[in-house]
This record gives sequence, structure tokens and C-alpha cells, in this order.
Amino acid sequence: MPRQVDHVGRRRLIAEAVCHLADERGLEGVTLRDVAARAQVSMGAVQRCFRTKEEMLVFALGYIGERIMERVQVRLVRSPAQSAGTALGHAATEISLLREEHRAEARVWLAFVAQATVSEVLARTLKANYATLQEAFTRLISEAGEGAGHAVPLDPQREARALLALADGLTAHVLIGHLTSQEAYDVLHAHLAGLWGHRS
Repeated sequence: MPRQVDHVGRRRLIAEAVCHLADERGLEGVTLRDVAARAQVSMGAVQRCFRTKEEMLVFALGYIGERIMERVQVRLVRSPAQSAGTALGHAATEISLLREEHRAEARVWLAFVAQATVSEVLARTLKANYATLQEAFTRLISEAGEGAGHAVPLDPQREARALLALADGLTAHVLIGHLTSQEAYDVLHAHLAGLWGHRS
């Protein structure tokens, strides 16, 4: 019997190799040959999983997004009784990639964002990711706003857009050293507190 190939596992292995190379060199330094070498598979194996480099990059971008969302879900599951406002804070913190252990992931994420400005297919993938996050943020802000009893309701969609943009901006500011991780956390959580009328 021929040996069964775990195509899902192999694609993830290749995505990991893409991320490592992108962290070291940027996306322009990622080649199919180097990815194969880093993943310790043949060029043919890479080409059987992905027809083009662009297809490989799209999968790798989706893979990073899945990892981040899995961490968000883990944070939420740990405390299922938490308020919508607390859940929103956990989600925004994870998505901002501010912790030291996520610094490499943040560099790779921003490399993809930069590449998406000149790649329509990556831009489509990113926009879909952002739309999903915006929808989740909008829902949590709506729920938290109802619970906070605002006299003047927030515009949940507008606030979700602002929070998503803030999270990305903080990622960049920490990476280039304009802000420390703690300063970025302070900015993020002051903004979140301000949503419920308790800005410090």
C-alpha cells in the first residue's frame, strides 16, 4: 500500500516555513526552493500543495489568522462567564500581538499587510479577515454597550472599525520601537475603558 500523505499537515508545515523565512527576510525573500528546504520537503511536495508562490502566501496568511483567532477563542473559553466588554478586551489584546512571544508573528503579519498593498489576492484575503474581526468586535461592543446602559448608544460598527485600526497601529508602533509593549497596552485599555464612558 502506498504511504498516505497528510496534505493538511504538510500545507501547515510549509506555512510555518513561509512564516520563518518572512520573519528573517521579508516576503520578497521567500522562494519556493527556500521554503522547501526550510520545511525539509522536496520542491515537488511544495508544488503539489501549491501551484504558485501567491497561492502559498495566501494559505500562509490564512494560517497566521487562524492561529491568532485560536488564541482569542482559548482566552474566551477560559472564562465563559465574562462580560462582553471583557471578552472584547481579550480579543483586542490578542489581535494586537503586543506580547514578546508574538513579536515574530507580528513582523510576519505586517509583512503580509505591506505585500497586500501590491497584491490584489492578498488584499482580498486580508479584507475578508478584517471583515470577520470587525463583525465580532461590532457584536461584542453592541452587547457590552447594552449592558453598560449608555444614555447615548455607541455606533458599534464605527467603534469596531476604530478598535481594529488601533490594534494594527499599536502592532506597528511596538515593532519599530515607538512604544513599549506596556505603553501600547495602556493605550489600548484606555481606549476600551473610554468606550463605556470611563476613560482614565
